[in-house]
Amino acid sequence: MWNSLRKIYILIHLIFNIISIKGNEFIQHKQMTDNSQIFKFKITVIGDGGVGKTSLIRKFTKGSFKEDYIKTIGAQFSKYEQKINGDQCELVFWDIAGQDDFHFLRPSFYKDSTAAIIVYSLEENSHGKESFKNISNWYDDLTQFCGIIPVVVFANKVDLVDKTTLDSKKAIKFLKKRNLLGYYLTSAKTGERVDKAFQAIIKELYYKYKAKFAELGSSD
Repeated sequence: MWNSLRKIYILIHLIFNIISIKGNEFIQHKQMTDNSQIFKFKITVIGDGGVGKTSLIRKFTKGSFKEDYIKTIGAQFSKYEQKINGDQCELVFWDIAGQDDFHFLRPSFYKDSTAAIIVYSLEENSHGKESFKNISNWYDDLTQFCGIIPVVVFANKVDLVDKTTLDSKKAIKFLKKRNLLGYYLTSAKTGERVDKAFQAIIKELYYKYKAKFAELGSSD
């Protein structure tokens, strides 16, 4: 009974969120009359619960941070726009809940993702260590439904550790083995490297699809 009610509640919450982005279908490209272009990208943000996914998105898109942890129900959506070389990049960040309760919804969340961010926590406790162990599971989950797409890893909550003693060898090995785009030590609280980390994935997508559509245009 409880599980059925929980699923109904989650679906109602998701419908409300989807309505809020109505009209923002994930069309990747549009040519304007002034020769500028509009690119639309869906970036999925994944990782265990409590690692700071929502806080990172809020810090990047709104410049704010909340101390209190509020569990994401199913998924949340955040829109962000920026200009690059006169072109408009319109991004929708899908913040996917990390708890196993919402695993049954993930295939639909992953659909049409153009890139992903995997987040884990640098906290020196069982939660932090477990969140790092699970990034391989998140990556496998992602590739199962999206194939190979650009991925960046955020090692979050760097403000809670001593960077001089931080050992990133295992994380770097994980990235190199899978040929991922980048690895960033971030803090949603202080803002450390948050902008740089998000810009890495945004610019990767922009230049990739800018070149792709230029090539298609020249072949017409």
